Amino acid sequence: MTLKIAVLGTGGVGGYFGGRLAKAGHEVSFVARGEHLAALKRGGLQVASVVGDFVATPARATDDTSEIGEVDYVVLGVKTWQLPPAIAALKPLLGPDTAVVTTQNGVEAPQQVADVIGREAVLPGAVEVIAFLEGPGRIRQIGGGKLTFAEWDNRPTPRVVALRDALTESGLTAVVAEDVWAALWRKFLALASVGAVATVLDAPYGALRSRPGIRRLIEDVMTEIQQVGRARDIAFPDDAVAAEMAFLDDLPESGTTSLQRDIRAGRSSELEAWTGAVVRLGREARVPTPVNTVLYELASAVADAR
Repeated sequence: MTLKIAVLGTGGVGGYFGGRLAKAGHEVSFVARGEHLAALKRGGLQVASVVGDFVATPARATDDTSEIGEVDYVVLGVKTWQLPPAIAALKPLLGPDTAVVTTQNGVEAPQQVADVIGREAVLPGAVEVIAFLEGPGRIRQIGGGKLTFAEWDNRPTPRVVALRDALTESGLTAVVAEDVWAALWRKFLALASVGAVATVLDAPYGALRSRPGIRRLIEDVMTEIQQVGRARDIAFPDDAVAAEMAFLDDLPESGTTSLQRDIRAGRSSELEAWTGAVVRLGREARVPTPVNTVLYELASAVADAR
């Protein structure tokens, strides 16, 4: 079955997943701007990948969602700080059965989208991929390619099955979560904790995990996030912190987080959606987050100085 898909935000995530789906024969329209858009129209979407390079051509590309019309699925591939204009651009794409797949880091994006278009139109998702925009019309993927998603209430529905099958047939890894909110918060636990500490210290993974005191700090940050999640009825397993610390130990020694790279480079960052969200959600749930609060203030100061 050929699906009609709009990729809103043709960066690393949207470009790679959308490119794979287009190469597999699905009708994919890419929303982009400027030189990136011009390159897509001129030569298609060029994807360099560890599992084989390819070109998705001809690429259906536009900067106006009204030119696309209603689709089966929207892959919302923008960063968290780009969400407001992206949500505003959704309306022309939505039909009665359209599903908008959120891929943003953090745990607040699905609700932000649902506040505008309704929960029934949202498939909360979590992406695992290392991919980036290498230049106009060019995406480079250097690892991963997994999307975990489900209906808001985890019901098995035909549209979830259809998307899973399309992703799998496109050479991607698709997981329909039994509990999508637990999946989002598990990723959040790892990202927000290590991201905040790494940003404040401007240190790579190897340096963070090699010092016992820093390891304890990261564990304390994770524990606070776990407590906030449990207060919001998230089913964290008892070994969640230990599992994510083990994951940290497996990361490349010289690797860094996207948060610290963006802040150190003076770019817009996802700090508000990571550590900022921990503090906000903790306050709402009346769960103290003293360690995350200090890290948020320190990271904010670093960002303001850039």
